[in-house]
Amino acid sequence: MDRLNPTTTNIRKSTAFTLVELLVVISIIAILAGLSFPAVSGAMDSAKKTQAKSNAVQIAGAVSAYDMEYGKLPTNSAGLVNSAFMNILTGSDTANNSRGIVFLEAQAWRKGKGGTNSVGYCDPWDSTNLYAIALDTDYDNKVSVSTNGGASGSYDIMKKVGVWSVYPTNSKYQVRSWD
Repeated sequence: MDRLNPTTTNIRKSTAFTLVELLVVISIIAILAGLSFPAVSGAMDSAKKTQAKSNAVQIAGAVSAYDMEYGKLPTNSAGLVNSAFMNILTGSDTANNSRGIVFLEAQAWRKGKGGTNSVGYCDPWDSTNLYAIALDTDYDNKVSVSTNGGASGSYDIMKKVGVWSVYPTNSKYQVRSWD
């Protein structure tokens, strides 16, 4: 090695990451991921609410189509879109839907999408949480619907059909077909 000529020296520069640099990068990524989780959760809730609204409107539309076809509303003493009521709307119950018309096509229940199962038509949050329904059985163009998804209060709307989700633990997830 020539001390007078610096171009001939072999200086090695390390190009590898140090452990400290690696830990700093990992911690920054972890902080950014932690900040994004609430946004992702909010987007998922918003998507579920949108899907629930779509489902409620489709159910209400199917009931209205049944009314237009048969000149009467389907029978539903439960106040829920249970499996018996779904059989009427899907054409499976020929005693109440003698023409076998499919007024509502529903998929099997999936988380975040909702759909049918052995219980009935469930909302996107829970496979056991059925949509509630109110029918204008006295044909005065007014139905009484829940104020908060439960049985604690109600008010009247000027519709033939009202469909809403009855989410048991948090009323912010209540979705209504008439809004």
